[in-house]
This record gives sequence, C-alpha cells and structure tokens, in this order.
Amino acid sequence: MGANPTAEHHGGKDLGQDERTITSISRPIASPGQLTRRELSGIVCSLCLATPCAAAPPATEWRRFRDRFLTADGRVVDTGNRGISHSEGQGWTMLLAASFGDRATFHLVYDWTRRTLARPSDALFSWRYSPDRRPPVDDPNNATDGDLYIAWALARAGQRWGDPALTAAAAAIGRDLLRLVAREIGGQLVLLPGASGFEDERRIVLNPSYFVFPAFVALDQVAPDPRWRRLNNDGLTLLRRARFGRWGLPPDWLAVYRADGRLAPAEGWPSRFSFDAVRVPLLLAWAGHGTEPAVIAALRFWTDPAHPIPPAWTDLRTDGLAEYPASGGVRAIAGFIADVVAARASTNPLTLAPEDDYYSSALKMLTMVARAETGR
Repeated sequence: MGANPTAEHHGGKDLGQDERTITSISRPIASPGQLTRRELSGIVCSLCLATPCAAAPPATEWRRFRDRFLTADGRVVDTGNRGISHSEGQGWTMLLAASFGDRATFHLVYDWTRRTLARPSDALFSWRYSPDRRPPVDDPNNATDGDLYIAWALARAGQRWGDPALTAAAAAIGRDLLRLVAREIGGQLVLLPGASGFEDERRIVLNPSYFVFPAFVALDQVAPDPRWRRLNNDGLTLLRRARFGRWGLPPDWLAVYRADGRLAPAEGWPSRFSFDAVRVPLLLAWAGHGTEPAVIAALRFWTDPAHPIPPAWTDLRTDGLAEYPASGGVRAIAGFIADVVAARASTNPLTLAPEDDYYSSALKMLTMVARAETGR
C-alpha cells in the first residue's frame, strides 16, 4: 500500500518494548451503551487511581509543554521517536497555541511548518521531518490528520485574532483535502490517510483516528461544502461498524473492501487498538458524540477489572494485551471519557509528568482543551 505516515510515529512507542502478549481472562461485558450506576462508580475509582490528579493551572502546563518539546525555530520534537517532527505534531501545537491565546508561539510553529513541510503543488504538507536524514523531508506524501489539525488550528486562530489570511489558509487546506484525498466507497465518503499509498483495486485503507470530527465542523465554516457534513455522518456510520475483538474496539488501521464493503483490521499493520486508535474516543467526545459505541467500548476496555491499570494496546484478532501500561496521556483520555459518559465535570486538573514523552504529553494537552470546551 505504499507510504505509511503514522506507523513509524506511533510505532516508535513500541521500540524497545517486549512484543509478547498475554491473554486477558475476564467476565463477559454488557452490550456497549449500557452502563449501570455501579459500573460507573467502579470506573471512577479505577481511573482516579490510574490518572495523576495534582492541581495546576492549564496555562502552566501549556508553558511546560512548549518549553519541553518546541525548538527555538518552531519545530515540535517527538522525543519518543528519534527526535523527528511531523505535520500532526505541528498541527497539534498550533491548535494548542491558538486555544491558549499564545499568538507568538502559533506563528513560530506555523512559519516553520510552512517553510519546511509545505508541498509545492497544493496546500497540504509533507508528513515527516527527520533531522538525521538528508534531505530531512524525504517523503513528500501528506498525512491527512496533520493537514486537518493544521487547518483547524488556522481556522481557530483566524477567528480568535481576526486574521483573514489565516482563515484563507485554512480554507485552502480544506479544499485540497476534499480534492485530493476524499473517496467514495460503498456509498460512504471517507478521507484517505494520505494522497498516495492507501488504495488499490481491492480495498481502501483508512485510519479511524484521522476522523477529526471537530475539524470537519470548523472547516465547513471556512470552506463551506456539503461533503464536510457527509464526512461527519459517514464517519460515524463507519465507526459503528468498525469494531472488533472482545471489547468491540476500532483498529489503528482499517481496510474497507470494494467488492462487498467488508471491514477488517488492515493487513500489513498490527491488528491493534493502540497508539492511533486511542484518539478515536477523544475526538468523538470532543465533537459531542460521547454516546457512540466506540466511546463506550473504549471506556469498558480501559476500566475492565481484569487489568486494573489499562494496558497500552490490545490485539483485535487474539484479544492479547500489551505487557506494559498505557501512557499517562491515554489514561487522561480515559478519565475524560469516564466524565463524559457520566455527564459530570472533572475536578482533577491534568498535569504533565516527567515520565511523559512528547506523545503522552500531547494527548494530555489535547484532553485539557477538550475538557474545557465540553465542560467535562
């Protein structure tokens, strides 16, 4: 299928880890969407134990994130993956800067991104910068999630600071995403993970964590097109079907077969709910879809009493579990989801811990913003 814009990034979390899996033995779970008060109470207790709850203002955490992972010229460093940078991380940091009102940092990161990752023939961005390679940008393919986050950040910044140039840049990215990576399959509209390498005569490969539902809403405002609403609605429909394994979870990589519309974890990638797919419930809840089956299923997985500390991943074919725990960032998402499902506001501010690498820290920061914007 060609280039894989995120396998190296999120796969980097696995480097050096023991790849053996263990099989969990636990009681059968109830159908997704049905949580009793007793179950909710147990979920709250388990997540409070698993998630750091020290108090600190979110702005302080933003400064910590910026100081730890941002270079002086605006490059966001993935400390868990050989110090590379990627369009996703640049977009996340732009979104955080706009959300925290840090205009100087926003423009610093955006300027580096345009200068270094911009593609010459469209408004999208090359997905990876590797400081140890020559040239550092050695793969011109885009990563659709990175483009979506950059566009969403530009739309947010343009509105916040009254800058029509930023709004226009967001609209240009949105139009080129619809032009270059939108595809129809089985009567549904989807976005390829990148402009090349993810489709052949048999199937299309998708990454469910690239369904950035809040970005679809933002881009429909700056680049109005009925396809944004279709992407939202068809994405929800697809995620209701794309659930596998004991807990009914979405995979990191999903194959949609042209002949019959069948869905399956994509061959060529580990059949896991792991470093990519953990973002699916976050994005659904952030966009107001907190009762979707994929959200409830993720909560049940993270709070299954068979593993009091959530594991980093599960294999959706074997139900095997990672022998190492989920990061603090993933546990932060789990806590947010528990509050969304229980319809309550959290009283436990998130903080960045010394052991949080770039990806764990970024997930925590995104969860902070999602909490603020949803009241959870």
